[in-house]
Amino acid sequence: MKNPRIIFMGTPDFAVASLEAVLNAGFEVIAVVTAPDKPAGRGLQVNESAVKKFAVANGIKVLQPLKLKDPSFLSELQELKADLQIVVAFRMLPEMVWDMPPMGTINVHGSLLPQYRGAAPINRAIMNGETETGVTTFKLKHQIDTGDILLQRRISIGENETAGELHDRMKVVGADLLVETIQKIVNGDISTITQDQLNPDQLKHAPKIFTEDCKIDFSKTTAEVHNQVRGLSPFPGAFTTLQNKNCKIFKTEKRITGPSIPPGEFETDGKQRLSFACADGYVDVKELQLEGKKRMQVEDFLRGFRKV
Repeated sequence: MKNPRIIFMGTPDFAVASLEAVLNAGFEVIAVVTAPDKPAGRGLQVNESAVKKFAVANGIKVLQPLKLKDPSFLSELQELKADLQIVVAFRMLPEMVWDMPPMGTINVHGSLLPQYRGAAPINRAIMNGETETGVTTFKLKHQIDTGDILLQRRISIGENETAGELHDRMKVVGADLLVETIQKIVNGDISTITQDQLNPDQLKHAPKIFTEDCKIDFSKTTAEVHNQVRGLSPFPGAFTTLQNKNCKIFKTEKRITGPSIPPGEFETDGKQRLSFACADGYVDVKELQLEGKKRMQVEDFLRGFRKV
């Protein structure tokens, strides 16, 4: 089979790694589809997606539809005559889009499907204390993240690894897996597995992160609080209140020892240690950001902090 004409759909930095890997592997990307430009920041300067910036720098045609069912966008897609579409960290596609190319549409998802279907698989896996996750390539179909699986690759999760750190590792693994998937499709050397064949006893989901997911409940165990903090770091960030101000916590270490203060209260030596009591021990804060201040290491924070 000849190399396919590919349309790539994605928006954030996570998707750029896959787009770059596809190009470096010698495949032809005839266009990218990405989010419309948005005004951002105090000056409301136009903010272009990471995928758009990369595409423009590499001379690739860019499409930025407001609505994916827009007739003019659909017409432009048809005129491009893509053989294959790739979706990485993009929005949900209507059937008229994902079913258009003869070779179908491939998605790269940051979990071992069918586990952690949804918008926040990296965050949710860490928040749930998983020690392993992975990346899946699959063919799109009607229901989100339910298509037939092409390839999977497992990734271990470190005990103190944050969502941001796992994201940066996973985007490289995902890019490699995507290239391998395309090569196998081109060579006719791939078979699919329906997700029903892998259906476990208990499905874990990965819904979008909301504000209530970010508020720390120190009545939970040390492990649960630690996992919440690292699963939401660096964005959107787990938070609590510290002396009547919102305080985001980005890194912690567990200390399992009977707390001498009630859950949610804190103690500090004023120099290197700021510890919040949990149900069965403490989390020692390593990086934090008090409302109105910059993010900093706990030692730097404590230099200007006075417990009242």
